[in-house]
Amino acid sequence: MAEILYLVVPCYNEEEVLPITSKAVKEKMTGLISAGRISEKSRIMFVDDGSRDRTWELIEELHTADSMFTGVKLSHNKGHQNALLAGLMTAKEYADILVSMDADLQDDIGAIDGFLDKRAEGCEIVYGVRSSRKTDTKFKRFTAETYYKVLAKLGVEITYNHADYRLMSKKAVEALSEFKEVNLFLRGIVKMIGFKTDIVEYERNVRAAGESKYPLKKMLAFAFEGITSLSIKPIRFITSLGIFIFLVSIVMMIYFLITFFMGNAISGWASTIISIWAIGGLQLLSIGIIGEYIGKIYLETKERPKFIIEKNLEEN
Repeated sequence: MAEILYLVVPCYNEEEVLPITSKAVKEKMTGLISAGRISEKSRIMFVDDGSRDRTWELIEELHTADSMFTGVKLSHNKGHQNALLAGLMTAKEYADILVSMDADLQDDIGAIDGFLDKRAEGCEIVYGVRSSRKTDTKFKRFTAETYYKVLAKLGVEITYNHADYRLMSKKAVEALSEFKEVNLFLRGIVKMIGFKTDIVEYERNVRAAGESKYPLKKMLAFAFEGITSLSIKPIRFITSLGIFIFLVSIVMMIYFLITFFMGNAISGWASTIISIWAIGGLQLLSIGIIGEYIGKIYLETKERPKFIIEKNLEEN
C-alpha cells in the first residue's frame, strides 16, 4: 500500500514565487499519485512563518480551490528552522513520510523520485545533496566549502552540500521530536537521529521568482548558530590558545629582558604594547565566545516554545 507523503514547505514573504511553486509541486505530486508511488491522501503543506505580505492569503486560496494544498500559519516570525520544525511536527500526525524543501524551487523536485526509491530500500532518512555549486558565485562557493570543512574540524557530523531538502519517515520525525533544543540547526540534529540513511544528488536551480530571504548577514548568523549549537570545541580552543599565549609570553619576557640588559630596547615599550593589544584582544574574543554559549544556555533554560501555531488548515 502506497504511503502518505506530506511535502512541507516553509514560506516567508513568498507571494511572488508561491503561484509558481504551487503549480510545479502539484504537478509532481499528481504524477506520483497516478504512478501509484504515493497515496492519494498525500498533501502539500505550506508553513507561513509570520509573513508580512499575502503569503497566507494565497495559501488559504490554494486550500479552498484544491484539497491537496494545506497550510499552517505561525503566530509570529520564528525563522526558517523553527518554521520547518513546526511543519514537520504538524504533518507527522497525518503522514507516513515527509519531504521538506524551500519555496523558491531551487531544490529540484525531480529528486523526490530518488527519495522514494531509497525509501523503498528501507531508508528512514534520505538527504538531498547538491552535485555541484555551478549556480553559486565564487564567494558563496568558497565560503560554503570552507564552512563545511570548519564544521568537520570541530567534530560536527553533517552531510556535505546538504541543506534542508530531505525525506524523513514518520519514525524519524518522531525521533526528531525528542530533541528539545531551542537553538535549532536541523542539518546537524537530523544527522544525530541515526537509522538507515542515504543520499540523492541533484542539480540546484536558480530561484524561480522573488528575492532570497537569506542575505549575507543571516547566512553568517545561521552558520555561527550551527557551530555553537553542535560543538564546544571553540571553548576548548580558547583554553589551548590561552596556554599557547602564556608560553609565548614567557619566551617574549626572556627576550625583552635580554634586549633590555643589552641596552637595545626602550624600557617598558614592547611589553606594554603586547600586554595591551595582544592579551586584551584575546580576552575580549574569549569573553565573546563564552558569552555566546552562556546566552544559549540562558535561552535553553527558559524552555520557551519554538513556535506557536495560529492556524492549521488540516483542522478545518
